[in-house]
Amino acid sequence: MKSATSEEAAVPSSGEEGTAPPRAVEVSADDERRRARRSRRYRLDVRWSPYAFVMPFFVFFLAFGLFPLLYTGWASLHRVELTAPTDMEWVGLRNFSRLLEDEFFWNALKNTVTIGLISTVPQLLIALGIAHLLNYRLRGSMFFRVAALTPYATSVAAATLVFVLLFGRDYGMINWALGLVGFDHVDWQNGEWTSQLAVSTIVIWRWTGYNALIYLAAMQAIPNDLYESAALDGASRWQQFRHVTIPSLRPTILFTCVVSTIGATQLFGEPLLFNGSAGATGGADHQFQTLGLYLYEQGWVNLHLGRASAIAWAMFLILLVIGAVNWLLARRLSKSA
Repeated sequence: MKSATSEEAAVPSSGEEGTAPPRAVEVSADDERRRARRSRRYRLDVRWSPYAFVMPFFVFFLAFGLFPLLYTGWASLHRVELTAPTDMEWVGLRNFSRLLEDEFFWNALKNTVTIGLISTVPQLLIALGIAHLLNYRLRGSMFFRVAALTPYATSVAAATLVFVLLFGRDYGMINWALGLVGFDHVDWQNGEWTSQLAVSTIVIWRWTGYNALIYLAAMQAIPNDLYESAALDGASRWQQFRHVTIPSLRPTILFTCVVSTIGATQLFGEPLLFNGSAGATGGADHQFQTLGLYLYEQGWVNLHLGRASAIAWAMFLILLVIGAVNWLLARRLSKSA
């Protein structure tokens, strides 16, 4: 009993002052502060980390997208020569008014629209057909998909130089094949329609496979239940394609139309290399000079940077109009669907 009493006396009671309880309270307060700091850092991380991840995109966009756009707009209001880009003379809208009176600008715009139509419409139709064939379960389907994408992966310089040989006037394979069936040789580079058709052929060859794979991905996302229901109703393969596949592909078709239109407006490499001796003139009579070539000729050949900036902004405004038209069409199609 005596030893038990001494042990009880050795342990301080809850009301007595001792060293152990204050130490426990002190550690608990430190833990609370650590938890609060951790919670604060976590909230900051959750709030700001998404912005940190997308920040590089905005930095690159500001440096290589927005700033050049604004600077080009500012330069289009000045008389600027590439030999002295810092010497700017304010001219207002004179560069734009000169464009409206420039026959070469309207010729380049006409050529751009013509080549764009000749290349875009067949390209998307052929791509749709290829995608429909690739959508079937074929043996070696992966090989055919890679083969369809090969022209897109080929550099524009290599592809254009090969087509220059094919469209050669004297020794080209196209004229050789035409001669076998009784046609005369065609001067593909110096004729207006023939040169535009040849340039459009290069564009069709390069971009058809790319659009075909986009259509194929969209086709594979269409539920099989729709095809099964159509088959039960007695629809043929062609009717299924018309009434199931095409309506389901409307957003994708609109996307490819927009992208192809933008690409046609900015067409540069193919016409530049198609007749290398002509440079940026697009042939002896400017018969296949596009807006991109005309911009390059004014800015980097004639050294008129202000005029080239006005052409660039004219192209930008044209793309805005085309984008607005496509947006209105998309809204109308979505409402009708």
